[in-house]
Amino acid sequence: MAKVSVPEIKDESLPLAVIRIITCPRLRGAALKCFISIFRNFFALQYRAALLPGCIPVSRVDHPLDEKIPFRPGHVSVYLDFVAFWIRCLGFLLRVYGGRAHELVRGFIASMDGLYAFAAEVYGENLSTTRRPFYLGRPRFALIHAVDPHLMCVPSLHVMVVIRTYTAFRAMIAALGDAETWVSQTEEIYRGALAITEAVLYVKQHSVNCISAAMYAMSRFDEPDKNRDGLFPPAEAEGFVLELFKTGLAPGDGETVRRYILDLYQRFLLRGEKALSWKEPLLEFLRELPRKDRGN
Repeated sequence: MAKVSVPEIKDESLPLAVIRIITCPRLRGAALKCFISIFRNFFALQYRAALLPGCIPVSRVDHPLDEKIPFRPGHVSVYLDFVAFWIRCLGFLLRVYGGRAHELVRGFIASMDGLYAFAAEVYGENLSTTRRPFYLGRPRFALIHAVDPHLMCVPSLHVMVVIRTYTAFRAMIAALGDAETWVSQTEEIYRGALAITEAVLYVKQHSVNCISAAMYAMSRFDEPDKNRDGLFPPAEAEGFVLELFKTGLAPGDGETVRRYILDLYQRFLLRGEKALSWKEPLLEFLRELPRKDRGN
């Protein structure tokens, strides 16, 4: 009997996924609005701060545990895949379900628009950076150094985006009544989110502090209400952290890194319970750190 191949989402055509989105009237408006949000809340805000130093304070968010995570430039392709990662997921849903998936896909795109605006609530008041190596051994690092001012570390949008992707993909598949049909694809997306989260640390674009902050932001972005459960509650966050760095670090270092990320996440949650705004725990944390604009 011939072996039946299981389609993997990583094999979805990115150009076809984009075409499916922009040629659908129900999706095109949401996609344009999302693009504008990404441009305004990530690129325009960051470049304005880079061109006008001092207009927004910049904190250094490095942590000594970052030194336990080796610089592995080979992970740069995984790191840069985070946008294509979620677009391929939508391409899969549109290819398999067509019009049945339109409303779910539209909702996901709208949430990605909101995600960038949500993170910008912190960036607009306090930017953040880390000490990253200047490395040109691979062409993709030249691109990173050329276009990324590296001022938006807390919370990490890379991690926020991939968390949103895997949790929303799981929820969309369930809403379509096919959770059991696409078990391997759901696991693939989950593992992909973990790999990208690890990659942001391996290529030294973020600190362990940025991971905790991103997880906290996602728990607050997707808080439960009377009509639905949140997609990233504390129990989900804990499970996510415990899967990070199962391999790749020196003996014992993986556990130390995981424990720190989870502890800081939980401290943010605790502070957030008494804060007037979700962003206050992150802003308080950033204010306690050294400032780049003070010569650090």
